[in-house]
Amino acid sequence: MARCSGIHYRRPLGIFKENFIMRHPLAMAIALGLALVATSISAEPLRYNQVSLRAEVNQAVNHDTLRITFYTEAQDSDPAKLADRVTRQLNEGLETARKTSGVRVSSGSRSSQPVYDEKRQTISAWRERGEIIVEGDDFAEMAALTSRMLGNLNLGNMQFSLSAAGRRATEDELIKQAIEAFRSRADIATRSLGGSTYQIVSLGLNTQYAQPPIMFRAAPRMAMADAEMATPSLEGGQSDVTVSADGVIEVTMP
Repeated sequence: MARCSGIHYRRPLGIFKENFIMRHPLAMAIALGLALVATSISAEPLRYNQVSLRAEVNQAVNHDTLRITFYTEAQDSDPAKLADRVTRQLNEGLETARKTSGVRVSSGSRSSQPVYDEKRQTISAWRERGEIIVEGDDFAEMAALTSRMLGNLNLGNMQFSLSAAGRRATEDELIKQAIEAFRSRADIATRSLGGSTYQIVSLGLNTQYAQPPIMFRAAPRMAMADAEMATPSLEGGQSDVTVSADGVIEVTMP
């Protein structure tokens, strides 16, 4: 019997890989991504003589806004009567505050809680507290309003701050100064390294507003005398606004 010799064909490995990648989209995407990364790495130029620098400028700014919190607090065994009393006092305070021009008025928090007996088993009374918040930029007018409000309410706290518009204007000016300071340091670094010039590789600007965490708190209102209460003198104080410039330069050597 005649026997025919068999012919075996082996596919090249490269063709197998190509067909595998073509049939699997995920493998194709990974291969393409690796190729792009390799191309990007090889195309990115090498950088030398890079220096990291930081420049910072700050300015003390006068506060231009005052926020005052007034409150009333009472206790009664009848919660309905208590709520009515607190509401009347707050309404009177709101009416007084609204008569002052240029002042922003809002209702603050209001809360009610039970008061227990000595054994803490039975509710003996209820205590309620309500607040009114006023805010303005005329400190003399705010001081006069405080005197009027204290005839009916207690002074909770007052806090000075820098308005958003005042902070933004200060930051805009300080940004210019921070960039100038950064360029000055870049010139110094370039000359110290013996370079002829430099270029900025990266530059980041950051702003910071440091407000002193100091608030004036008053004791609960005492019984008012017949004489008028003296108008308090108010000093707004200051806060620090800081702008920093952090960046990297590349020095060109001659």
